[in-house]
Amino acid sequence: MASFLLQLPNTLRINPIRVSASSSSSNGSLPISSSNQASPSGKGGPVILELPLNQIRRPLMRTRSNDPQKVQELMDSIAQIGLQVPIDVLEVDGAYYGFSGCHRFEAHQRLGLPTIRCKIRRGTKETLR
Repeated sequence: MASFLLQLPNTLRINPIRVSASSSSSNGSLPISSSNQASPSGKGGPVILELPLNQIRRPLMRTRSNDPQKVQELMDSIAQIGLQVPIDVLEVDGAYYGFSGCHRFEAHQRLGLPTIRCKIRRGTKETLR
């Protein structure tokens, strides 16, 4: 089993993320572990985590619709090689809000996947407005 250490420039480094060839989830995303959790201080920039779909609030879903063909293409790709680009999520007071990755989010829903890989940034209620 191969194990790799993801190297980032010091300006982007939070904690090293170890990726094992056999430790990815069924959708190709990183597993949740203590090595890729947000630091308690909340400093250091975005963190990549796998979140349950039902914990992500999608405030823009009521105002826009997704391209069905693009969703189907993403479903095919995710089923074959996993999610390649995490969606962006804003965390405010323990709640997660997704504003990008609408097609990827719907593709995960339609595939019946319980979680999705997210790039999480912390924000305030002012940021959310």
